[in-house]
Amino acid sequence: MKLRIIFILCCFLALSCSKDGGYYKHELDKPRFDGSVYAYLKSKPGVYDSLIKVIDRVGLEGIMSDSNITVFAPTNESFRLAIENLNNIRRRAGQATEFLANVEYEHLDTMMSQYIIRGRYAGDSLTNQDGSFIYDFRHGYRMHGKLTQSYSSGYIGGGPSVIEFSDTKNSPFLRNWVTTSTASINIEADNGIVHVLAPDHVFGFNDFVKRLTFIPPPPNLFFTVGGTFTASHEHSGGPNAVEASKYVFDGNPQTKFLLGFPNSLWLQAELNEPSVANAYTLTSANDAQERDPIDWRLEGSHDGTNWTQLDSRSSEEFVDRFMQRVFRFRNTTAYTFYRLTITRIRSGSTFQLADWSVNYEELER
Repeated sequence: MKLRIIFILCCFLALSCSKDGGYYKHELDKPRFDGSVYAYLKSKPGVYDSLIKVIDRVGLEGIMSDSNITVFAPTNESFRLAIENLNNIRRRAGQATEFLANVEYEHLDTMMSQYIIRGRYAGDSLTNQDGSFIYDFRHGYRMHGKLTQSYSSGYIGGGPSVIEFSDTKNSPFLRNWVTTSTASINIEADNGIVHVLAPDHVFGFNDFVKRLTFIPPPPNLFFTVGGTFTASHEHSGGPNAVEASKYVFDGNPQTKFLLGFPNSLWLQAELNEPSVANAYTLTSANDAQERDPIDWRLEGSHDGTNWTQLDSRSSEEFVDRFMQRVFRFRNTTAYTFYRLTITRIRSGSTFQLADWSVNYEELER
């Protein structure tokens, strides 16, 4: 009898192992919708109403209906959080309330495009250890996706699969990325795949409020007046290197001036005619924050020899990449020369800056 029981158990185990290979292989569920991505979103009233409104407003319904895409879909809650944050700030500033129907089109288009990725990316295509760079359909902006396993019952990787979806801010450094995660993934439609973002995601990542409360700096004298631009030190590759000093004067935040920091350096503009300046801007460059300037002074001169200090700053901080900061000061004297002297960077031995400008703002009397 005992031998018969043992025999039956062995047969059962053998059949089980032959059936599943001796282990359980989890496969990601891929629910199917018969229709386009756009039709799928419209089929879920109360979930994607705000997303549909934005898609329609910026003219993306065609792409969502017939192009080969992957959509990381923000829900109504994502838009509610973004609008609420924006209007809290606008209210404190005494500004009118904004709605999705009237916020500036260009900014809305840029932010919405980040969520629509060129090509089909199911969760199992993002399983590389470091994830994968993926690009928005409209502008080719670089995003990043990575499939991970969540925690469940105390087991690492024992829970459902989620995708970490990141705005890279065009930076190679993870610390500069803004990341959210999905609530559900792999909804297959005729022309693409939908991954649904978690409800605590704020639409626009951290750019929604920043973009829609941005106040442009005063006119840049480097452009309105013109002049000759020099620096006390040059990039090791010379004045025509890809990160030479000339790029700190060009008004393009995507370029920068980079060099080994010599303990102090100056940037100088000799304007085509004497001009009053009462503001200036500095724009942080694309990568390592430790290269940012934190101590500096601004001076004006009539002859390039005798200088008057107009402003000085210490322990300043750029909390984001490509961040333009405007500094204002009192001045009514027209100078031909303006010089920015940088005396300290955050840390290390390498300096970088995307842009410097000297500006004039007409003040109310």
